[in-house]
Amino acid sequence: MPYFLVTSVLVALVMDGADPYRDVVTQFLAFGAALPLAWLAALAFAPARPMAASAVRTFCGVPGELLADRPGYSWAARRRTALWFLVHQAAGAIVSGMSLAAPPAAVALMVLPFSAALRRGFPAWQRAAPGMLGPLAGLALMALVIGTAWGAGKLLARLAPVLLGPTPADRLAAAERRAADLASRNRLARELHDSVGHALSAVTLQAAAARRVLDADPEFARQALAAIEETTRDAVAELDTVLGLLREEDGARPTSPAPTLDGLNALLDRTRAAGLGIEATVEGNVAGLPPMVSREAYRIVQEGLSNALRHAGPVAVTLQLCVNERELRLTMENPVAAAGPADRTGGGRGLRGIGERARLLGGEATAAAHEGVWRLTAGLPIAGAAR
Repeated sequence: MPYFLVTSVLVALVMDGADPYRDVVTQFLAFGAALPLAWLAALAFAPARPMAASAVRTFCGVPGELLADRPGYSWAARRRTALWFLVHQAAGAIVSGMSLAAPPAAVALMVLPFSAALRRGFPAWQRAAPGMLGPLAGLALMALVIGTAWGAGKLLARLAPVLLGPTPADRLAAAERRAADLASRNRLARELHDSVGHALSAVTLQAAAARRVLDADPEFARQALAAIEETTRDAVAELDTVLGLLREEDGARPTSPAPTLDGLNALLDRTRAAGLGIEATVEGNVAGLPPMVSREAYRIVQEGLSNALRHAGPVAVTLQLCVNERELRLTMENPVAAAGPADRTGGGRGLRGIGERARLLGGEATAAAHEGVWRLTAGLPIAGAAR
C-alpha cells in the first residue's frame, strides 16, 4: 500500500486530471509502477531477507532450515530477495484488491432475486437473467476470491525456499563457520585431554606410591606429596592456558602462554617423579623452533608420557628429539605392558589428538606396538610454520 500510494500521486501528476482513486486505468498504472519501486526497496535493504523469511515461516509453514536467517549482503542474495518482494507484492495486491471489491459484489448478486430495488440498479439484460443466476454468480465470485488467495499462498510457499533460501555463497560461509567451530572444539578437547590428563595420570601414580610406602618410608611419601603439589600447580596453570583459548576466541588475550619445548626438562622431571625412567636425547637447536611447532611438539611428548604412565606403568622410556633444517623428528619408545595400549578397549582420544596436531602442521605421526615395544613417532615440518 505505501508503494501504491506514492505511485498514485506520481501518476496523477504525470497524467493531468487523472483520479487514481476512481479511474480504473490510473489505478492499474499506479499498481504497475509500484511493483518496481518495491523491488528496488528490497534490493537496497539487506535485512529484508531475514524479515521476509520470518514471515514465511510463520504464515506459510515453510520449514526454517530451508530459509536463510542472515541478511543478504551479496548482490545475488539481494536480487533473489527483491524478486521475492516483487512476487509477494503483486500477489498481495491482487488478493487484497479482490478481497475489497468481490465480497460486496457477491453479496449483491446473491440477494439480487429477492430485492426489486437492487434489480433496478442493474442493466435490463441482467434483470432478465434467471432468478438463481445471481446467487450462483455470487457464490462463484466468493469461490474465486478464496481460490485466488489459496493459490497465491501456495505459490509463495513454493517460491520462498528458492528465493529466500541460502545462496551458494551462504552455504559456503555456513560450512566454513561449522568447520571453524569444529576445529575450535577439537583444539580445546586436545588441550584439555593432554594437559589435564597428563597431570591426573602423574598425580594418581604418585599418590598410589605414597600410600604404599607411607609407613615404611615417610621421606619418600613426603617427596611424592611434594611432587603432587608441584604437578597440580602446573596443571592449574595449564588449565588456565586452555581457558585462555576460549577468552582468545572472544577477543580477550590469554592469561598465560601455552607451554613449549622450553619447559621440556620440567615436564620430564615431573614425569620421573611419577615413576617413569626417562632417557632423553636432544639433537639440534630446539630453542630456535617456531612457537607453533614447539607448542605442538611439547603436547605430543606430554601425551606420549601420559600414555606410558597410564598403560605401561613405571617403565623405562627413551625420548629422542632431532631438529634439522626441514623438520623436527620425535621418537618415543617404551616396553609394552601385559595389557598395553593395543589391548585397551576404551580411550584412543590422545593418539587421535597427536595425529591431528601433526597434520595441522603438515606432518604425520604414527603409534604402534612392535615386538614388545610401543613406539610413537612424529615428524613436524619447520619450513612455513608460523613464527
